Amino acid sequence: MTTQTLPQTMTAISHTTYGEADSLASAELQVPTPGPDQVLIRVDAAALNPADVFMMRGRPRMLRLVGGLTRPKVQVRGTDVAGEIVAVGAKVEHWRRGDRVFGEAASGSMAQYATASADRIARIPDGVSATDAAASVMAALAARDGLDAAGMPADTSAEGTRVLIVGASGGIGSFAVQMATAQGAHVTGVTSGRNADAVRALGADAIVDYTRESVTDLPAWFDVIFDNVGAVPMESLHALTTPTGVVLPNSGLDGADGGAMMRVLRANARRYLLRRRYRSFYSGPSTAKLEAIGAGLVSGEITPLIDEVLPLDRGSEAMARVASGHARGKVVLTP
Repeated sequence: MTTQTLPQTMTAISHTTYGEADSLASAELQVPTPGPDQVLIRVDAAALNPADVFMMRGRPRMLRLVGGLTRPKVQVRGTDVAGEIVAVGAKVEHWRRGDRVFGEAASGSMAQYATASADRIARIPDGVSATDAAASVMAALAARDGLDAAGMPADTSAEGTRVLIVGASGGIGSFAVQMATAQGAHVTGVTSGRNADAVRALGADAIVDYTRESVTDLPAWFDVIFDNVGAVPMESLHALTTPTGVVLPNSGLDGADGGAMMRVLRANARRYLLRRRYRSFYSGPSTAKLEAIGAGLVSGEITPLIDEVLPLDRGSEAMARVASGHARGKVVLTP
């Protein structure tokens, strides 16, 4: 491992017991040591996701099989990170100290320093802020992987395709609106009235205010339905598709079709047993995929919708904001 002079301790948001946001607290922890295939990043920005809330709560309980049965194995929450490499592991060849990178933190990103696997980060392009880079990791990747799974791969035209995005003002939904619009699709965004203007600004052609009208009253003309909320039964969404349309359920929240795992199981069962048009997908980072996201940030094809940028010592408040389900886009922490 090559290093420079580093502090032995750092400020981090500590998480020693499962619970709500008040279970998080600022603490002085040891600066993590990168493994042979890892780098150490000085964190300039960390973005939070609903997945971080699930891990904080330890629910669904199956998460504890990997996250720790009785208490969290990883003391620091958060995965989306952007910053500067300050140390590299012995087997790392393509990264150097001083490189500005973004990607997935292995040791938790709600801290001043975080480790990351060398193949799960990419260079932050010139002109892109650390805040925008961090806010574009998990959410933008999931949006892209979801659209790919639904039959709208990147760099292809979707002109004439009608896309319904439920949860259009959330992290994944806001990126999906932009990506589908950039491909030429006609996009309808489902959101609350207070977020309607923000979703229109992202490029949505039409808005459905779920507080005033029911999604199920829409015409059956959608080629892709990307559901990031899970409040409407999949069968009801299926009724809104064209004869070849696809429903893509994507939510970790309990809803009309159960929790996250049950939703995936039901989607796959209907796809294979009933020959219904449902898709599920897995999203994970890689250097190549992150580079594509970075290119989208540079070109202006995508821009993160930022709800709040808060200092690290307000990490508990930031997590509470995400847990509320009312964040407009991404919540980001900076040291």
